[in-house]
Amino acid sequence: MYECDIAVIGGGPAGLAAAIEAKKHGAGKVLLIDRDIELGGILQQCVHNGFGLHIFREELTGTEYAERFIKELKDLGIEYKLDTMVLSITQEKVISMVNKTEGIVNIRARAVILAMGCRERTRGALNIPGTRPSGIFTAGTAQRFINKEGYMVGRNVVILGSGDIGMIMARRLTLEGARVRVVAEALPYPGGLVRNVVQCLNDFDIPLLLNHTIVDIKGKDRIEGVIIAEVDENRKPIDGRARYYECDTLLLSVGLIPENELSKGIGVKLDPVTGGPVVNESMETTVKGIFACGNVVHVHDIVDYVTEESRKAGRSAALFVNEKGGEWGTPISTRPGNGIRYIVPHLIREDKVGHSVDLFMRVDKIFTDKKLVVKSGDTVIRVIKKAYMRPGEMERISIAADSLKAADNLPLTVDVE
Repeated sequence: MYECDIAVIGGGPAGLAAAIEAKKHGAGKVLLIDRDIELGGILQQCVHNGFGLHIFREELTGTEYAERFIKELKDLGIEYKLDTMVLSITQEKVISMVNKTEGIVNIRARAVILAMGCRERTRGALNIPGTRPSGIFTAGTAQRFINKEGYMVGRNVVILGSGDIGMIMARRLTLEGARVRVVAEALPYPGGLVRNVVQCLNDFDIPLLLNHTIVDIKGKDRIEGVIIAEVDENRKPIDGRARYYECDTLLLSVGLIPENELSKGIGVKLDPVTGGPVVNESMETTVKGIFACGNVVHVHDIVDYVTEESRKAGRSAALFVNEKGGEWGTPISTRPGNGIRYIVPHLIREDKVGHSVDLFMRVDKIFTDKKLVVKSGDTVIRVIKKAYMRPGEMERISIAADSLKAADNLPLTVDVE
């Protein structure tokens, strides 16, 4: 039985930051496990810039951002295992993993940090009618083919969904000489960041069709075209509002799903909205000594926020190991109110909060000239005026520790007013 103080599952931006922070805060033996053949996760295929503005105060590519953490991990002497798949984790924190050189190995950890990231929603989850030809990719798969493997996925492209990866790939494909016919989005607003709408679509004259979706796929061996129809407020196609677009490639950028099969196996409680674990202010899940961070908890729009959250998980796991944790007590719960889809963290232990605690959330539709109001019962804790809010961009509210005392163990509710 292999033993360590903290096992980190996942070697992407979340896992790297958590492992480094745990080591810096006194954890003895930290082991990082990743199923890929190199550290860095999704960042290794992100050759575009825009990373590191919050953490490093400079603009980096995804690969440059990852390399800084990989170097620090190695400088700290943190052990890591690549090309290794975690099969299961027990509530006693026994991890079963397998790789080509060691076979099946069991590891006993004193604390575990879940940092497995997320996966893309595929065509199978969308139920798009039509044939099943080649030439249909998720946006992330196409990004890997082009940026890492050196393969061009197509020349005449349609993109379904306006997630950030999809819009970034619209620009990337254009720069590689492809023609991106259109980006279709079923919602009345873009799914990604505004900066990506401007820099990746508008700057390259790529049309974005809101309230539109694909209703049929044509082609036998290779995709030959798609039919895109306008949809109503219930996302139902409107008769007579459809158009055929010829294409040899279709990219899907229709959402991300936290990778939580391992979390379910442990018995961690999951949030039905985010699909990620329910966590407290220390990023500890409902299973004692099991922590989670990054996109496995909720999908972030900026990797710098993933790093900040994961550092908190690493510090908390080191504290748990060194002090043998602490009892949950009676935490204050957070509840999404009017206009709010979800809030992370879900639970706050007042005695574990330092100067303040940050609440992360997303609104459920576009709002202009509104306020985010944090309440405890009828008591208003904080009010923030917002000129513009949209589901594609995360909102962040900092709550002072003194304000939590006014909560008196009542749930904290956030409303759009």
